[in-house]
Amino acid sequence: MNYSISEENYLKAIYLLQSDGNLVTTNALALELETSASSVTDMLKKLKQKKLLHYQPYRGFKLSMDGRKVALDIVRRHRLWEYFLSEKLKFKWDEVHELAEELEHVNNKKLTDRLDEYLGHPKFDPHGDPIPDSFGKMVKTPLIKLSQLTENKTAEVYNVGNQSTEILHLLKHHKIQIGTRLEVKRIFPFDHSMEIKVKSLSPITISEQLAENIYVKIL
Repeated sequence: MNYSISEENYLKAIYLLQSDGNLVTTNALALELETSASSVTDMLKKLKQKKLLHYQPYRGFKLSMDGRKVALDIVRRHRLWEYFLSEKLKFKWDEVHELAEELEHVNNKKLTDRLDEYLGHPKFDPHGDPIPDSFGKMVKTPLIKLSQLTENKTAEVYNVGNQSTEILHLLKHHKIQIGTRLEVKRIFPFDHSMEIKVKSLSPITISEQLAENIYVKIL
């Protein structure tokens, strides 16, 4: 079954918001999609009629099995296109998201499978997010936030939480990307900012807010 671009955007947003297992609220979805609560309510009625989500009055909603399957397929297309744009066309990692937002709506299974095969079945996109396979399965790596590390700990960057252009520009400025190894040298109690050392570069200080959006694996 084919879905409108708007319906696909809603399904993907709900999937990402419920990734921690919690029910999604109308207000949270409206904030995520930058739209009104009334518009969200109207779309939820349509998605419920198509049996793509479950709704619990006064609590929230979550995707049904069919809804999750559709959402995972959209996520798969999005992340494969991000990988293609980054690895094959050499777009910067802060440029690929918006382009992939458009390309993800090309819903052709043969094209998606061929793209996956051509790219060598990548497991992660340029931002470190896992890419679902054709069955919706993906690699899960146990990660923690950089802000949770203690002093003198070394870790490798695996994922970026908030993938806004502003944060990606800031990470690029600090020479931090997926795969970067860094060491926490000092944590400042006043504002929980962190002094970190990246490779052979001089130590730098980053804010707690930035550290909250960098996911790492301890080495």
